[in-house]
Amino acid sequence: MKSLLEKHKALHTALLILVLLGTCMVIGDGVLTPAISVFSAVSGLEFSMSKAHHEYAVIPITCVILLCLFALQHYGTHRIGFFFAPIVLIWLLCISALGLYNIFKWNPEVYKALSPYYMFSFLRKTRMGGWMSLGGILLCITGSEAMFADLGHFSYTAIQIAFTFLVYPALILAYMGQAAFLSKHHHNSNQISFYIAVPGSVRWPVLIVAILASVVGSQAIISGTFSIINQSQSLSCFPRVKVVHTSAKIHGQIYIPEINWILMILCIAVTIGFRDIKHMGNASGLAVMAVMLVTTCLTSLVIILCWHKPPIVALSFLLFFGSIELLYFSASLTKFTEGAWLPILLALFLMTIMLVWHYATVKKYEYDVHNKVSLEWLLALGPSLGIARVPGIGVVFTDLTSGIPANFSRFVTNLPAFHRILVFVCIKSVPVPHVPPAERYLVGRVGPVAHGSYRCIVRYGYRDVHQDVDSFESELVDRLTEFICYDWNHAGERTNSWGEDDGLHSNASSSECRLTVIGMAAALSSAPNYEFDGTLEPASVSVGFPSTGSGGVADEVQMEPINVRQRRVRFAVDNDNASENIARPEMEHDSPMQGELRDLAEAQEAGTAFILGHSHVRAKPGSSILKRLAINIGYNFLRSNCRGTDVVLKVPPASLLEVGMVYVV
Repeated sequence: MKSLLEKHKALHTALLILVLLGTCMVIGDGVLTPAISVFSAVSGLEFSMSKAHHEYAVIPITCVILLCLFALQHYGTHRIGFFFAPIVLIWLLCISALGLYNIFKWNPEVYKALSPYYMFSFLRKTRMGGWMSLGGILLCITGSEAMFADLGHFSYTAIQIAFTFLVYPALILAYMGQAAFLSKHHHNSNQISFYIAVPGSVRWPVLIVAILASVVGSQAIISGTFSIINQSQSLSCFPRVKVVHTSAKIHGQIYIPEINWILMILCIAVTIGFRDIKHMGNASGLAVMAVMLVTTCLTSLVIILCWHKPPIVALSFLLFFGSIELLYFSASLTKFTEGAWLPILLALFLMTIMLVWHYATVKKYEYDVHNKVSLEWLLALGPSLGIARVPGIGVVFTDLTSGIPANFSRFVTNLPAFHRILVFVCIKSVPVPHVPPAERYLVGRVGPVAHGSYRCIVRYGYRDVHQDVDSFESELVDRLTEFICYDWNHAGERTNSWGEDDGLHSNASSSECRLTVIGMAAALSSAPNYEFDGTLEPASVSVGFPSTGSGGVADEVQMEPINVRQRRVRFAVDNDNASENIARPEMEHDSPMQGELRDLAEAQEAGTAFILGHSHVRAKPGSSILKRLAINIGYNFLRSNCRGTDVVLKVPPASLLEVGMVYVV
């Protein structure tokens, strides 16, 4: 199965579309769930006021509550979340008590409805009508898909215990109580809703708790939407947006301003546009079942590829759960003209954006790989060609894990100088939640020691917090220092592919790509050994997670293990004469390692410049109309209206050097 998926590009595309479909449906659910939750809770006012007043009160009150809900998002869940647990607990106890009250008062025999026999009996008797009614029953499970998003904030065990011993029993008692009430009042002319089974004496307190609970439920799916967009962005499947980590202690608490306000506008628009709980329910039900159906299909692949279970286990899982979900999904499709069209429209719009962004990002990467410059060209640059080396550290950001990026050659062509210490930095988001600090940096040389050039691959998990530029700069220098010490201490063990002369005619590529895992000094003694000789995709590289290249385009990386504990080198500065008296041995007695460390310290004092490519992507002449629309209009519009690379990397303008590049893909 794995080799089949790797071999056929069409299966790659189909799998990508399936994943993006589920992702877009979750985002669409982030629009629908707050609207339907708050609207249904506020609709309880119809039992406390006249119909004329009710029509003009529910919509404004719902919109005001939604406005306040989204306005509070920037404070972070951890600041407003301490209200959530008491509210949810009170709500669950409230509906449990109401359910028990209705069961004992109206129909104690309703517990028999727990038997699946009645489900099959109902469908057998009602046939087509019963199947079509399943689209409305979906409302009883909407919100359960938020548990997948909550996995980013809570542990598996916490969710399992809470759902099994608290949430599920409370929901069963509530629905059984409503069923018991309806079994004796099914001829009632009033509209069927939650509030008709609530005794009049406690209707107002229940209304208040219901509104608060709807806000909490809306918060869960909003947080889930932020999380899934952040992860999609890390995997190069969503345009870059601002991600604010609202908590320094609780990981995963994030806030995305642009998405927050877009969700708010769409939620209010849905509330005003539909004005009907039935249409909102149809739309929300379709989104929920699409998410569950996609999740089941992908889980069946995980069972085979990741859990290494027999295919019959995955097939049984898919047939059992998939058939039930497909039954509900097909029923919800019959409500297409009654509101179910909305999540489909939202999903198509979001999928278009994500596919265009992902396609153009991959094409840009392939262009960089095909147009990278050879190492011999870099080593040949010197005074004979009018190229000067200036003091300082030049950090060149690139997506390549080997070779010299084309934007650097363009930089040298237009400005015939580059820094004494040159570091090619590739930041990768890997398909794992977290990368330990001891495994985050892969460092290697680019050329001989005297050239002063290095390559550094920095790997972040999709839940890791990226450092600001000041912390990153100092951390990068520390990792280079550790690498230099390690490299010189193991000089006798490593293969010197440069020979005894200047090495310009030796095998450059193999030496350039030898990367060493460099971690914090305290963690080096316990760092695991890695031997990796695989391919690195854009935004998809990790130790232990080798993945296949796309389209035959890949960069080779070899990682050497670190088996010994190294000492972190710090540069002490004399306050009396900081510019001249760096704590180091006398220059005439410097060893090669000490000389290289001294050069690094002097370059750090001289300052750091960050070199970035400023790209414009254009489709090749003769490309199809669809490709020209996607690249020339769609991608460039998204790129010009989303956060730039310099903003994402938090590079200060005073230290930024941008190189204009035109990509013809």
